[in-house]
Amino acid sequence: MSESASETPSADGRPAPTVWPTLQAHDAPALIDFLVDTVGFERTAVYEDGGKVAHAQLDWPEGGGIMLGSYDPEHKQWSVEPGTLGAYVVTERVDELYERLTAPGSGVRILREIEDQPYGSREFAITDPEGNKWSFGTYRGAPRRSA
Repeated sequence: MSESASETPSADGRPAPTVWPTLQAHDAPALIDFLVDTVGFERTAVYEDGGKVAHAQLDWPEGGGIMLGSYDPEHKQWSVEPGTLGAYVVTERVDELYERLTAPGSGVRILREIEDQPYGSREFAITDPEGNKWSFGTYRGAPRRSA
């Protein structure tokens, strides 16, 4: 029996992502640069069409990722207003990331300073240049129930 793409584990043995948050941006190339060069996502794929980003995939080095493209209100069936995403990103290096993103000259707007949460996470939050909200923390979610 062959494995489907969703059952194929990644190089670290974890299942490949099957849920992809998506967003659109007024200036998708600039947002991609911010998320890659400033925050630390990896630029996996960027496809352009007529000077606009038709599709981009950015992977988080510790697992998962996002997909994004240029905002096009003409595509009413799948148009997402820029600046409306809220995402939580798990990282074991939350303090290191916080220090880098709050360093002088980073240009990152901090929404919530780093702090320990009562549920065991250590986290902070920022906004990107389009207004999307990003929270970074150590909480990996509650354990899944057994089947």
